[in-house]
Amino acid sequence: MLTFSLNIAFALVAAAFAMSFHRLLAGPSAPDRILALDTLYINAIALLVLLGIALASPLYFEAALLIALMGFVGTVALCKFLLRGDIIE
Repeated sequence: MLTFSLNIAFALVAAAFAMSFHRLLAGPSAPDRILALDTLYINAIALLVLLGIALASPLYFEAALLIALMGFVGTVALCKFLLRGDIIE
């Protein structure tokens, strides 16, 4: 039952990943693309967590934490660049 649920979860998160990637490429404005990039890294975290559950390995959870940290910093930097024109004041 768990493998069936994991397969469905993999398929749904992969579909969300594909839709976010499409929005990243075809977004009409820069804030839309930043939001798509934010959603894209959240979907990547979800895929890593699902892979960690499927393979029963804690290494994937640590990688998900690193991606979350880097994604947050990247989103803040991009938003700050859009609002002020520079990242470091």
